[in-house]
Formats: sequence, C-alpha cells, structure tokens
Amino acid sequence: MLRIDILTIFPEMLQGVFSEGILRIAQEKNIIDVYFHNIRDYTTNKHGKTDDRPFGGGPGMVMTVQPVIDCVRAVEAMDEASSRLIFLGPDGSKFSQPHAEEMSKSERLIFVCGRYEGFDQRIFDILNPEVFSIGDYVLTGGELAAAVIVDATSRLLPGALGTAESAHDESFSLEIDGKQLLDYPHYTQPATYNDLAVPEILRSGNHKLISEWRLNEAKKKTEKLRPDLLS
Repeated sequence: MLRIDILTIFPEMLQGVFSEGILRIAQEKNIIDVYFHNIRDYTTNKHGKTDDRPFGGGPGMVMTVQPVIDCVRAVEAMDEASSRLIFLGPDGSKFSQPHAEEMSKSERLIFVCGRYEGFDQRIFDILNPEVFSIGDYVLTGGELAAAVIVDATSRLLPGALGTAESAHDESFSLEIDGKQLLDYPHYTQPATYNDLAVPEILRSGNHKLISEWRLNEAKKKTEKLRPDLLS
C-alpha cells in the first residue's frame, strides 16, 4: 500500500477530490492510504498564523518556518516507511508521466502545499525537499497540484484501474523509436453518427492491423498536436 500524506492549511479543499472516482476506489481497495494534515495545528503563534510579511518589502505574505517544519517532522514520524518529501511550486521540476511511474514505486509520499507568495527559503534549506510543478503557470496554492500528481500516480498502481493495460496503452506511455506519443483516437457505439462512421479497420477483427493503425494514428496525432515530443 502506498501511504500519501498531504500537508496544507486547507485540508477540506481536497476532501471531495479524494472521495470520488479512482482515488476513492484505490482507497477502498487498500491500494493507497491518504491522510490530510493541517499545518495550522502545528503553529506556536497565539493567533494561529502560518504566514507573515516578507522581509525587504513587497506584496503578499510568506509561509513561516516554524509551523511548516514542525508539521513535516511530526508527519514523518507517524510512519517508519521510507518517504519522499515533495513540495509544490511553479519553480519546481515539471511533473511528467515518467515522474508518476517513478512515484508509483514509492512506499510513501509526503506533499506540502504552499499558499500566498510561497515558503520562507529556510524551509527548503532545512528540509531539502523535491519540488514539482504541474505547468508554467501560478496557482493560488499547491493543493490542486498535489491532487493532480496523486491522481496520475495512483492510477498506475496494480489494481487501481479496471485493466492493467489501461495504464500503459495511453498518452505518454505509447512510444515509437524511443519517443513518447499521444494516445490514438478512440471510438465506441454507435458505428455511425450523423454520417460519421467508425474506421472500418476497427471493426475488422484483425488485431495486428488494428495495432498498426493505432500506432500510426498516434504518431500522426502527435506530429499535429505535440511535434515537440518527436523532435
């Protein structure tokens, strides 16, 4: 079982995400075990503050050292399993499918979600965490990014999806000459809709030709939409 701990000042924000779909099923099957921790519970500030104004001036607030460090240390001590400490931020490594595959082999993942202008730099100096971004844009907090990474990782665990092939026969898992491809087009019933018919080859029953068609269509789709993957 993969243990997942998420540290945030808004734990309620993620409750709905983890109570539906594959993430709910993965928990019910004891494939993942998810815990939410409120960083505010660890502050020694009498007002319960976890942020303060930045030294040097400037807009916004910065998350303070003490509650984040104490929360991380307390959560780390809750389980002896080897863990990866992951912070979310726009300046992190861009998360990708290979990262999800690597994380799915972990015993435990600890995610720390920032808010405001980010974390006091001394938090990184002390904890030396991994930092991941889900794209070149700025969110109001790391909670949604953490949910994205957990979703992408959890679905790769054995038993999470209906069939094992589902996690390997899709975008960024298909390859040609070592290059990642986008997924091929999919079709289902009806066979014809508004004069648009399902390609005949998909109804032929010839699995070899179907596989060749799908790989060729995946390559054409990638060349059109994401040529950077093939360069």
